[in-house]
Amino acid sequence: MAQTVTLSDIQEAHQFMQGVVHHTPLDRSVTFSEMAGVPVYLKLENLQKTGSFKIRGAYNKIRLLNEEEKAKGVIAASAGNHAQGVAFAATRAKTKATIVMPEVAPLAKIMATRGYGAEVVLSGMVYDDAYQKALELQQASGQTFIQAFNDGGIIAGQGTIGLEILEDLHDVSAIVVPIGGGGLIAGIAAAVKEKAPHVKVYGVQAQGAPAMYMSKKEHAIRTTPDAVTMADGIAVKVPGDLTFAIIDKYVDDIVVVDDELIASTILMLLERAKLMVEGAGAVSLAAILNNKLPLKGKVASVISGGNIDVNFIARIIERGLVKAGRRIKISALILDRPGVLQHLLTVVARQQANVIHVYHDRVERNVPIGQAVVEISLETRDALHTEQILSSLRQEGFNAEVI
Repeated sequence: MAQTVTLSDIQEAHQFMQGVVHHTPLDRSVTFSEMAGVPVYLKLENLQKTGSFKIRGAYNKIRLLNEEEKAKGVIAASAGNHAQGVAFAATRAKTKATIVMPEVAPLAKIMATRGYGAEVVLSGMVYDDAYQKALELQQASGQTFIQAFNDGGIIAGQGTIGLEILEDLHDVSAIVVPIGGGGLIAGIAAAVKEKAPHVKVYGVQAQGAPAMYMSKKEHAIRTTPDAVTMADGIAVKVPGDLTFAIIDKYVDDIVVVDDELIASTILMLLERAKLMVEGAGAVSLAAILNNKLPLKGKVASVISGGNIDVNFIARIIERGLVKAGRRIKISALILDRPGVLQHLLTVVARQQANVIHVYHDRVERNVPIGQAVVEISLETRDALHTEQILSSLRQEGFNAEVI
């Protein structure tokens, strides 16, 4: 393992990647700039081949292997995105790849990894469990281990993002980067601080997996007993020693964001920017929009990946609509007579709310004889619209409330 990563390593990686990986867009967002109070540019690695930045490091590392190592094949542990990057790069290099993934890895990432030609082994509940299993398999097979983050070749490959940002936005003031094990921000920081030391480099971790945040604060590697976050791509309990050394030297600060902020940012990216972004990819923007960092001037937010399970997106959308007051459930006791339920629904319709579901029960234990309980799920515009609906129902004699 390389003990350091130089600017020339990153520049060489960038040269060899031409025509293999995308030079992804750095897109200025008017919406998020207004929300943040500073010009915000999104570095869209969710539009990269394999759906994340990980292909950069994987390709660069496999490029550096000798013929004997390539002949034995490669093995890696990954929560998903590194898996796809290694599988893609190995297939391109015509070498066999085995990937160990956590059992809870999103199905979309598992299927995509197999689709790129790798053998997938599922083991453990988080990245660190999969990593230990991969080490066991590597001892038996003799395959070359491709680290997810704690390797000079990987870090140099990820650092090419920093070169692209400096090339596309000469007057950038700060770059905000997601952190799991630290390979991405280590590479970006090494590139940026060597070329433009005045540019701030900030990291963001999930509150439920804050190992590198803790390590940076104490200037020594700290681990966490668990890594519990919806941002599976950065759910890492043990930081890398090489990535930590680079981060401790170059990164200006690290902050954390909770899963609620991550989920709301995913929804905003989907609704306002028409971008599909996974939890790990959204943490940098979540920190920017929620004033977690002292930002001035033009800010680049690294959107590191977009490989999110569609079922998970559906849950985020549903939850987001409820939190925003755009999907509600109201309850009312009504007289159990013909026409009363119709009257209630007519009042709702006059307020232009969309009825999703109606539940009507006259025999529930707590419902008085001669009455019925009605629960109605509605789509509304916002919280004010909800209040208008409730006010109209109460004016018509219905004692309705949100449940």
